[in-house]
Amino acid sequence: CNIYASMNVDWLHQLLKGVFKDHTWEWMVDFLKDIYGAEKALELIHERFFALPRFSNIHQFGDKLTRVKQWTGSEYKDMLKVWLAVLAPLVKGHPNHLKFLKSVTDFILIAGYHTHTETTLRYLQDALHDISRNIHLFLPYRHNQSISKIPKIHSLFHYIKCIKEMGSADNSDTELSEAAHKNLIKDGYRASNKVDYIPQMLRWETR
Repeated sequence: CNIYASMNVDWLHQLLKGVFKDHTWEWMVDFLKDIYGAEKALELIHERFFALPRFSNIHQFGDKLTRVKQWTGSEYKDMLKVWLAVLAPLVKGHPNHLKFLKSVTDFILIAGYHTHTETTLRYLQDALHDISRNIHLFLPYRHNQSISKIPKIHSLFHYIKCIKEMGSADNSDTELSEAAHKNLIKDGYRASNKVDYIPQMLRWETR
């Protein structure tokens, strides 16, 4: 019995939060700072997101995007919808950097499909190939100059196998359980007196 065979992928934490927000987004911001300077880069990013036209299902971020401290899964998704269009004009002359952003976007969106065919898995493999080919461009923005020991990046290479063996990634996505935080955790904490709150939260839950 191989207990590791029971482990599956986590689209929300591995891809949206990990690969997209914690890594690719941060690398891209650092890259733009190298091009334009730190203050100017952040100003341009704010301006680009602020200029998003109002449209159905397009989130309006305002001009304080990079100052947000706590992100939610919904905000990750909203950013993923528009970041290619927002950042593309800022990386003119760097087509491979933009291609890396596109391949990351393709991989995350395709991996989130509710159903898959051999064709969609081939698209996923193509996106993974482009990620592997261009990820070296962001080595300067890793403190150890290495990509090889990032667990979230490594997880990309297991998605196709896991989807074939266990079904679409939404079967094991933690997004639904994350949505339960409001009822299971936050409301209970608010109902406590904030002192020795764990026993109070447990009593609140059993009412």
